Amino acid sequence: MAENIKKILIDLGKKVVNDIFKNKNPAIDIPVRAISNVVFNEKTKMLSLGSKTAERFFFNIGHSKKFLQTLEIAAISKSLLDVAKHASLRDVFYMAKRTIPGSNINIVDEQTESDKVIEDLELIADLSREQLNINANKMGSVAGNVIVEDKGDIIDWSKLGSGGWSIPSNVEEIKFKKVNAKYVIYMEKAAVWERLHEDRFWEKQNCLIMSSQGQTTRGIRRLLQRLSQEHGLPIFVLADFDPWGMYIYSVIKYGSINLAHISEKMTIPNVKFLGITADDIIKYDLKKNFIAMKEIDFSRLKQLSEYQWFKNNKNWQRQFKMMKDFKAKAEIQALSGRGITFVSDKYLPEKLKNKDYIE
Repeated sequence: MAENIKKILIDLGKKVVNDIFKNKNPAIDIPVRAISNVVFNEKTKMLSLGSKTAERFFFNIGHSKKFLQTLEIAAISKSLLDVAKHASLRDVFYMAKRTIPGSNINIVDEQTESDKVIEDLELIADLSREQLNINANKMGSVAGNVIVEDKGDIIDWSKLGSGGWSIPSNVEEIKFKKVNAKYVIYMEKAAVWERLHEDRFWEKQNCLIMSSQGQTTRGIRRLLQRLSQEHGLPIFVLADFDPWGMYIYSVIKYGSINLAHISEKMTIPNVKFLGITADDIIKYDLKKNFIAMKEIDFSRLKQLSEYQWFKNNKNWQRQFKMMKDFKAKAEIQALSGRGITFVSDKYLPEKLKNKDYIE
Protein backbone atom coordinates (compact mmCIF):
# COMPACT_ATOMS: atom_id res chain seq x y z
CA MET A 1 0.00 0.00 0.00
CA ALA A 2 2.77 2.45 0.97
CA GLU A 3 4.55 1.77 -2.34
CA ASN A 4 1.39 2.62 -4.30
CA ILE A 5 1.01 5.89 -2.39
CA LYS A 6 4.67 6.78 -2.96
CA LYS A 7 4.22 6.14 -6.69
CA ILE A 8 1.35 8.65 -6.80
CA LEU A 9 3.59 11.30 -5.19
CA ILE A 10 6.54 10.42 -7.45
CA ASP A 11 4.30 10.67 -10.53
CA LEU A 12 3.24 14.15 -9.38
CA GLY A 13 6.90 15.20 -9.32
CA LYS A 14 7.59 13.54 -12.69
CA LYS A 15 4.75 15.48 -14.29
CA VAL A 16 6.31 18.76 -13.16
CA VAL A 17 9.74 17.69 -14.47
CA ASN A 18 8.23 16.65 -17.82
CA ASP A 19 6.54 20.04 -18.14
CA ILE A 20 9.91 21.71 -17.60
CA PHE A 21 11.65 19.55 -20.23
CA LYS A 22 8.86 20.40 -22.68
CA ASN A 23 9.39 24.13 -21.98
CA LYS A 24 5.86 24.30 -20.58
CA ASN A 25 4.77 26.29 -17.56
CA PRO A 26 4.67 23.58 -14.82
CA ALA A 27 1.09 23.09 -13.66
CA ILE A 28 -0.86 21.03 -11.12
CA ASP A 29 -4.57 20.28 -11.52
CA ILE A 30 -6.52 20.71 -8.28
CA PRO A 31 -10.25 20.06 -7.75
CA VAL A 32 -11.96 23.26 -6.60
CA ARG A 33 -12.65 23.06 -2.88
CA ALA A 34 -15.45 25.62 -2.46
CA ILE A 35 -19.19 25.64 -1.84
CA SER A 36 -19.69 26.38 -5.56
CA ASN A 37 -18.23 22.92 -6.30
CA VAL A 38 -19.98 20.96 -3.54
CA VAL A 39 -23.02 18.87 -4.43
CA PHE A 40 -25.65 17.41 -2.10
CA ASN A 41 -26.77 14.00 -3.31
CA GLU A 42 -30.46 13.58 -2.45
CA LYS A 43 -30.23 9.81 -2.87
CA THR A 44 -27.21 9.13 -0.65
CA LYS A 45 -27.87 12.16 1.62
CA MET A 46 -24.21 13.03 1.36
CA LEU A 47 -22.12 16.01 0.32
CA SER A 48 -19.61 15.34 -2.43
CA LEU A 49 -17.14 17.33 -4.48
CA GLY A 50 -18.14 18.37 -7.97
CA SER A 51 -16.08 18.10 -11.17
CA LYS A 52 -14.66 21.63 -11.32
CA THR A 53 -10.86 21.86 -11.31
CA ALA A 54 -8.32 24.66 -11.37
CA GLU A 55 -4.71 24.72 -12.51
CA ARG A 56 -1.94 25.95 -10.24
CA PHE A 57 0.99 27.29 -12.32
CA PHE A 58 4.58 27.80 -11.22
CA PHE A 59 5.10 30.85 -13.45
CA ASN A 60 2.18 32.79 -12.05
CA ILE A 61 2.83 35.34 -9.34
CA GLY A 62 -0.43 34.43 -7.62
CA HIS A 63 0.24 30.68 -7.74
CA SER A 64 4.01 30.23 -7.43
CA LYS A 65 4.27 30.08 -3.63
CA LYS A 66 1.34 27.67 -3.30
CA PHE A 67 2.87 25.59 -6.12
CA LEU A 68 6.16 25.35 -4.22
CA GLN A 69 4.35 24.56 -0.95
CA THR A 70 2.43 21.74 -2.66
CA LEU A 71 5.62 20.06 -3.92
CA GLU A 72 7.31 20.58 -0.54
CA ILE A 73 4.48 18.88 1.38
CA ALA A 74 4.42 16.05 -1.18
CA ALA A 75 8.17 15.56 -0.66
CA ILE A 76 7.72 15.53 3.14
CA SER A 77 4.95 12.95 2.84
CA LYS A 78 7.12 10.72 0.65
CA SER A 79 9.99 10.99 3.14
CA LEU A 80 7.64 9.86 5.92
CA LEU A 81 6.43 6.93 3.83
CA ASP A 82 10.05 5.99 3.05
CA VAL A 83 10.85 5.49 6.74
CA ALA A 84 7.35 4.26 7.73
CA LYS A 85 6.91 7.11 10.25
CA HIS A 86 3.99 9.42 10.97
CA ALA A 87 4.12 13.15 11.67
CA SER A 88 1.64 15.54 13.23
CA LEU A 89 0.28 18.55 11.40
CA ARG A 90 2.55 20.69 13.58
CA ASP A 91 5.58 18.54 12.75
CA VAL A 92 4.92 18.95 9.02
CA PHE A 93 4.68 22.72 9.45
CA TYR A 94 8.14 22.86 11.01
CA MET A 95 9.56 20.42 8.45
CA ALA A 96 8.40 22.79 5.70
CA LYS A 97 9.26 26.06 7.46
CA ARG A 98 12.54 27.32 6.04
CA THR A 99 13.76 30.21 3.94
CA ILE A 100 13.86 29.82 0.15
CA PRO A 101 17.57 30.00 -0.88
CA GLY A 102 18.61 33.40 -2.20
CA SER A 103 15.62 35.15 -0.63
CA ASN A 104 14.15 36.20 2.70
CA ILE A 105 10.86 34.39 1.99
CA ASN A 106 9.79 31.34 3.99
CA ILE A 107 8.12 28.39 2.26
CA VAL A 108 5.44 28.63 4.96
CA ASP A 109 4.97 31.23 7.67
CA GLU A 110 1.96 29.86 9.55
CA GLN A 111 0.61 26.35 10.17
CA THR A 112 -2.66 27.31 8.48
CA GLU A 113 -0.70 27.44 5.21
CA SER A 114 0.72 23.93 5.47
CA ASP A 115 -2.63 22.57 6.74
CA LYS A 116 -4.43 23.92 3.65
CA VAL A 117 -1.78 22.52 1.31
CA ILE A 118 -2.11 19.09 2.96
CA GLU A 119 -5.83 19.23 2.16
CA ASP A 120 -4.97 20.23 -1.42
CA LEU A 121 -2.59 17.26 -1.66
CA GLU A 122 -5.40 14.97 -0.51
CA LEU A 123 -7.43 16.16 -3.50
CA ILE A 124 -4.56 15.95 -5.98
CA ALA A 125 -3.51 12.44 -4.91
CA ASP A 126 -7.04 11.22 -4.03
CA LEU A 127 -5.71 10.10 -0.65
CA SER A 128 -6.46 11.00 2.96
CA ARG A 129 -3.80 12.78 4.99
CA GLU A 130 -3.60 9.69 7.21
CA GLN A 131 -2.62 7.65 4.12
CA LEU A 132 0.06 10.29 3.53
CA ASN A 133 1.34 9.48 7.07
CA ILE A 134 0.22 12.85 8.45
CA ASN A 135 -1.92 12.81 11.59
CA ALA A 136 -3.81 15.39 13.65
CA ASN A 137 -3.65 15.63 17.43
CA LYS A 138 -5.68 13.25 19.55
CA MET A 139 -8.77 15.08 20.79
CA GLY A 140 -11.30 12.48 21.84
CA SER A 141 -12.17 9.83 24.40
CA VAL A 142 -14.29 6.69 24.33
CA ALA A 143 -15.45 4.12 26.91
CA GLY A 144 -17.57 0.98 26.73
CA ASN A 145 -17.52 -2.77 26.35
CA VAL A 146 -15.24 -2.98 23.32
CA ILE A 147 -11.88 -4.67 22.85
CA VAL A 148 -9.64 -3.56 19.98
CA GLU A 149 -6.21 -4.39 18.67
CA ASP A 150 -4.04 -1.37 17.84
CA LYS A 151 -0.51 -1.95 16.50
CA GLY A 152 -0.42 -5.35 18.18
CA ASP A 153 -1.67 -4.06 21.56
CA ILE A 154 -4.98 -5.36 22.93
CA ILE A 155 -7.02 -2.53 24.46
CA ASP A 156 -10.19 -2.89 26.53
CA TRP A 157 -12.22 0.33 26.40
CA SER A 158 -13.98 -0.64 29.66
CA LYS A 159 -10.78 -0.74 31.71
CA LEU A 160 -8.93 2.50 31.12
CA GLY A 161 -9.69 4.47 34.27
CA SER A 162 -11.17 7.94 34.32
CA GLY A 163 -9.68 9.06 31.01
CA GLY A 164 -10.99 6.34 28.69
CA TRP A 165 -9.25 5.45 25.44
CA SER A 166 -7.67 8.38 23.61
CA ILE A 167 -8.92 8.19 20.01
CA PRO A 168 -6.06 8.45 17.51
CA SER A 169 -6.13 10.48 14.31
CA ASN A 170 -5.85 7.35 12.16
CA VAL A 171 -8.27 4.53 13.05
CA GLU A 172 -8.04 2.58 9.79
CA GLU A 173 -5.79 -0.14 11.22
CA ILE A 174 -7.80 -0.62 14.42
CA LYS A 175 -9.15 -4.19 14.59
CA PHE A 176 -12.33 -4.81 16.57
CA LYS A 177 -11.95 -7.99 18.63
CA LYS A 178 -15.20 -7.64 20.60
CA VAL A 179 -18.05 -5.13 20.43
CA ASN A 180 -20.73 -5.50 23.07
CA ALA A 181 -22.96 -2.42 22.89
CA LYS A 182 -26.43 -1.43 21.73
CA TYR A 183 -25.61 2.09 20.49
CA VAL A 184 -23.15 4.98 20.64
CA ILE A 185 -23.69 8.44 22.12
CA TYR A 186 -21.30 11.07 20.77
CA MET A 187 -21.11 14.38 22.60
CA GLU A 188 -19.30 17.55 21.68
CA LYS A 189 -18.10 18.32 25.21
CA ALA A 190 -15.50 16.39 27.18
CA ALA A 191 -17.04 17.61 30.45
CA VAL A 192 -20.34 15.87 29.62
CA TRP A 193 -18.45 12.71 28.68
CA GLU A 194 -16.68 12.80 32.06
CA ARG A 195 -20.04 13.10 33.81
CA LEU A 196 -21.43 10.06 31.99
CA HIS A 197 -18.21 8.11 32.49
CA GLU A 198 -18.10 8.78 36.22
CA ASP A 199 -21.75 7.68 36.44
CA ARG A 200 -20.83 4.50 34.50
CA PHE A 201 -23.60 5.30 32.03
CA TRP A 202 -22.02 3.12 29.35
CA GLU A 203 -22.01 0.13 31.73
CA LYS A 204 -25.58 0.61 32.98
CA GLN A 205 -27.00 1.15 29.49
CA ASN A 206 -24.65 -1.18 27.57
CA CYS A 207 -23.57 1.52 25.16
CA LEU A 208 -20.47 3.43 24.07
CA ILE A 209 -19.82 7.05 25.01
CA MET A 210 -17.53 9.15 22.86
CA SER A 211 -16.52 12.80 22.90
CA SER A 212 -14.24 15.47 21.51
CA GLN A 213 -13.73 19.04 22.56
CA GLY A 214 -15.82 21.04 20.11
CA GLN A 215 -15.85 20.16 16.40
CA THR A 216 -15.58 16.45 15.66
CA THR A 217 -12.17 15.22 14.50
CA ARG A 218 -11.69 13.06 11.43
CA GLY A 219 -10.55 10.14 13.58
CA ILE A 220 -13.75 10.30 15.63
CA ARG A 221 -15.97 10.61 12.57
CA ARG A 222 -14.31 7.63 10.92
CA LEU A 223 -14.49 5.57 14.12
CA LEU A 224 -18.20 6.37 14.46
CA GLN A 225 -18.75 5.40 10.83
CA ARG A 226 -16.92 2.09 11.29
CA LEU A 227 -18.98 1.25 14.38
CA SER A 228 -22.14 2.08 12.42
CA GLN A 229 -21.24 0.24 9.20
CA GLU A 230 -19.26 -2.72 10.52
CA HIS A 231 -21.22 -3.40 13.71
CA GLY A 232 -24.65 -1.90 13.01
CA LEU A 233 -24.60 0.42 16.03
CA PRO A 234 -27.06 3.35 16.01
CA ILE A 235 -25.25 6.68 16.50
CA PHE A 236 -26.78 9.49 18.59
CA VAL A 237 -25.46 13.04 18.89
CA LEU A 238 -25.73 14.96 22.15
CA ALA A 239 -24.92 18.65 21.64
CA ASP A 240 -25.73 22.13 22.90
CA PHE A 241 -28.95 23.83 21.83
CA ASP A 242 -27.20 26.30 19.57
CA PRO A 243 -26.35 26.58 15.84
CA TRP A 244 -22.86 25.25 16.45
CA GLY A 245 -24.02 22.06 18.17
CA MET A 246 -26.53 21.46 15.38
CA TYR A 247 -23.80 22.02 12.80
CA ILE A 248 -21.73 19.27 14.45
CA TYR A 249 -24.67 16.91 13.92
CA SER A 250 -24.97 18.09 10.30
CA VAL A 251 -21.28 17.39 9.62
CA ILE A 252 -21.47 13.87 11.05
CA LYS A 253 -24.65 13.06 9.10
CA TYR A 254 -24.10 14.75 5.74
CA GLY A 255 -20.41 15.72 5.63
CA SER A 256 -18.69 19.09 5.49
CA ILE A 257 -17.90 21.47 2.67
CA ASN A 258 -14.16 21.44 3.40
CA LEU A 259 -13.99 17.63 3.42
CA ALA A 260 -16.56 16.86 0.73
CA HIS A 261 -13.85 14.96 -1.16
CA ILE A 262 -13.75 12.24 1.54
CA SER A 263 -17.41 12.18 2.56
CA GLU A 264 -17.71 8.46 1.84
CA LYS A 265 -15.23 7.73 4.63
CA MET A 266 -16.83 10.09 7.12
CA THR A 267 -20.61 10.47 6.86
CA ILE A 268 -23.26 8.49 8.75
CA PRO A 269 -26.65 9.06 7.05
CA ASN A 270 -28.66 7.32 9.80
CA VAL A 271 -27.23 9.34 12.72
CA LYS A 272 -29.85 10.88 15.04
CA PHE A 273 -29.87 14.10 17.07
CA LEU A 274 -30.69 13.27 20.68
CA GLY A 275 -30.57 16.73 22.18
CA ILE A 276 -30.65 19.30 23.52
CA THR A 277 -33.79 20.36 21.64
CA ALA A 278 -36.23 23.24 21.97
CA ASP A 279 -38.73 20.77 23.38
CA ASP A 280 -36.27 19.80 26.13
CA ILE A 281 -35.98 23.47 27.06
CA ILE A 282 -39.71 23.59 27.74
CA LYS A 283 -40.10 20.10 29.24
CA TYR A 284 -37.27 20.48 31.73
CA ASP A 285 -37.78 24.21 32.40
CA LEU A 286 -34.32 25.27 31.21
CA LYS A 287 -35.21 28.84 30.19
CA LYS A 288 -33.63 30.14 33.38
CA ASN A 289 -30.32 28.81 32.03
CA PHE A 290 -30.60 30.56 28.66
CA ILE A 291 -27.62 32.36 27.11
CA ALA A 292 -28.59 35.29 24.91
CA MET A 293 -27.79 34.77 21.24
CA LYS A 294 -25.40 37.18 19.53
CA GLU A 295 -25.49 38.41 15.96
CA ILE A 296 -23.01 35.71 14.91
CA ASP A 297 -25.37 33.06 16.32
CA PHE A 298 -28.36 34.41 14.39
CA SER A 299 -26.26 34.54 11.23
CA ARG A 300 -25.13 30.92 11.66
CA LEU A 301 -28.71 29.83 12.41
CA LYS A 302 -29.89 31.43 9.16
CA GLN A 303 -27.18 29.60 7.22
CA LEU A 304 -28.17 26.27 8.78
CA SER A 305 -31.85 26.75 8.01
CA GLU A 306 -31.03 27.38 4.35
CA TYR A 307 -28.87 24.28 3.87
CA GLN A 308 -30.45 22.07 1.20
CA TRP A 309 -30.60 19.08 3.55
CA PHE A 310 -32.45 21.07 6.25
CA LYS A 311 -34.62 23.24 4.02
CA ASN A 312 -37.50 20.79 3.60
CA ASN A 313 -37.17 19.08 6.97
CA LYS A 314 -40.17 20.24 9.03
CA ASN A 315 -38.76 18.96 12.33
CA TRP A 316 -35.53 20.87 11.92
CA GLN A 317 -37.21 24.02 10.63
CA ARG A 318 -39.37 23.94 13.75
CA GLN A 319 -36.26 23.74 15.96
CA PHE A 320 -34.63 26.63 14.11
CA LYS A 321 -37.76 28.79 14.43
CA MET A 322 -38.09 28.08 18.15
CA MET A 323 -34.45 28.98 18.73
CA LYS A 324 -34.93 32.21 16.81
CA ASP A 325 -38.06 33.00 18.82
CA PHE A 326 -36.26 32.24 22.10
CA LYS A 327 -33.42 34.55 21.00
CA ALA A 328 -31.33 32.31 23.22
CA LYS A 329 -29.28 29.12 23.34
CA ALA A 330 -28.55 26.58 26.06
CA GLU A 331 -25.71 24.22 26.99
CA ILE A 332 -26.01 20.52 27.79
CA GLN A 333 -24.67 21.30 31.28
CA ALA A 334 -27.84 23.30 31.97
CA LEU A 335 -29.35 19.91 32.84
CA SER A 336 -27.06 19.81 35.89
CA GLY A 337 -29.40 22.36 37.46
CA ARG A 338 -31.82 19.47 37.90
CA GLY A 339 -29.18 17.44 39.73
CA ILE A 340 -25.57 16.46 39.04
CA THR A 341 -26.55 13.00 37.70
CA PHE A 342 -29.83 14.07 36.06
CA VAL A 343 -28.41 13.72 32.53
CA SER A 344 -27.39 10.10 33.08
CA ASP A 345 -30.15 8.97 35.48
CA LYS A 346 -33.21 10.51 33.81
CA TYR A 347 -32.67 12.69 30.73
CA LEU A 348 -30.87 10.25 28.43
CA PRO A 349 -32.66 7.04 29.53
CA GLU A 350 -36.06 8.72 29.01
CA LYS A 351 -35.18 10.14 25.60
CA LEU A 352 -33.81 6.84 24.35
CA LYS A 353 -36.76 4.83 25.69
CA ASN A 354 -39.28 7.21 24.10
CA LYS A 355 -37.28 7.47 20.84
CA ASP A 356 -37.30 11.22 21.37
CA TYR A 357 -34.76 12.25 18.75
CA ILE A 358 -34.62 14.12 15.43
CA GLU A 359 -33.38 12.80 12.10
